[in-house]
Amino acid sequence: MSTQLERRKRSENKEVKFIDLFAGLGGIRLGFENAFREKGFEPKCVFSSELKDYAIKAYKNYFKDTEVSGDITKIPAQNIEDFDFLLAGFPCQPFSAAGLQLGFEDTRGTLFFEIERILEAKKPYGFLLENVEGLVKHDNGRTLSIIVSRLKKLNYYVSYKLIDSKYFGLAQSRKRVYIVGTKDAHISLDNFEEHTAVLGDILDHNLPTVDSTFTRKLFEHFTPKEVIGKAIKDKRGGNDNIHSWEIGLKGETTHEQTELLNLLLRERRKKKWAAEIGIDWMDGMPLTEKQISTFYPKENLREILDELVEMGYLTLEYPRKRENNRRVPDETKPKGYNIVTGKLSFEFTKILDPNDLAPTLVAMDVSRLGVIDNGGLRRLTIREIQRLFGFPDDYDLSFLKESEAFDLLGNTVCVPVIHAISERLADMYKA
Repeated sequence: MSTQLERRKRSENKEVKFIDLFAGLGGIRLGFENAFREKGFEPKCVFSSELKDYAIKAYKNYFKDTEVSGDITKIPAQNIEDFDFLLAGFPCQPFSAAGLQLGFEDTRGTLFFEIERILEAKKPYGFLLENVEGLVKHDNGRTLSIIVSRLKKLNYYVSYKLIDSKYFGLAQSRKRVYIVGTKDAHISLDNFEEHTAVLGDILDHNLPTVDSTFTRKLFEHFTPKEVIGKAIKDKRGGNDNIHSWEIGLKGETTHEQTELLNLLLRERRKKKWAAEIGIDWMDGMPLTEKQISTFYPKENLREILDELVEMGYLTLEYPRKRENNRRVPDETKPKGYNIVTGKLSFEFTKILDPNDLAPTLVAMDVSRLGVIDNGGLRRLTIREIQRLFGFPDDYDLSFLKESEAFDLLGNTVCVPVIHAISERLADMYKA
């Protein structure tokens, strides 16, 4: 069919069919559908696919679909109804070494191949893909170049860009790669109208706060106002950080003990110690009593160190050597003292500032972000997190376990960014 006839057919038929792969909560679908409706189309999802059972529950509950298909790798393209657009927030996997030996642009064994396979078989008008920021630099940019070149070989005009959600009215900085293509022309991913927001714009108020050992210790040492914007972690320093010893979480520390811990925190990261120990440098190495005495010369140093080990602020451990790309204890070296506790060991890892943006939310630690409310500390609610991605308040996740909701939200897309890109797809489609 000629391009002119195709366009005439599109302008007469306002129904736009699409498929939604790796659907998650359906954020790409949501932004796409709303944009196309506003442009006078009737979007219709003819196929969706997702593996996680709780994602499927949430998706079906909101979109009222009768069926969500499972593993896309097991679904032949001919089993999918013809459609106009393919939507996918596909997982980024490394292209296998075996695949690359078969040819630099081989994509078999990756989930992108499923998108490629369906596009090749069904030849829709266009697509909208979303992926993590790391795709830009993955394998020195080769992975992204393979993806783009494969899409171009399917006769699409392809555009891609790393876009930050904070310019689209969301109170979260979240950079993601967006890849779009159509049969007609390139879609510009530049010069979107900018809207900004801060966390306070989406927060609810007067909600129950957390009463725990952690919060009680925190507020014994700091006022609620003093902790706003602070991170809670032991292996980093700086003015915006609170350490467990500063709130006496494992026991109150003396001035000397606090002084030593703060010095050791910085010293253990210096490269000179790796050379002296005889290991490859790593960011945070155990130092011996003798090494510590060079920057903290106290007669009772051993006593201070032993007390900090007993309380659990320090551990006595072997330095680690690199072996088969992993770090393993090197028992040929003397043991040293090191900071124990990693970032995810605390009930809260960050207390957010309502006058600022939220950090990029990830499934692993989204449940450990706190806000001050009613003079106390509470977690972000599921609804507040949904708002940080641009989901409407009527998208109900209340029937899921909190951990399931957090997992899905930590991996979802920013709906307003999808909406803005989809408006341009709709304009091109009806042109």
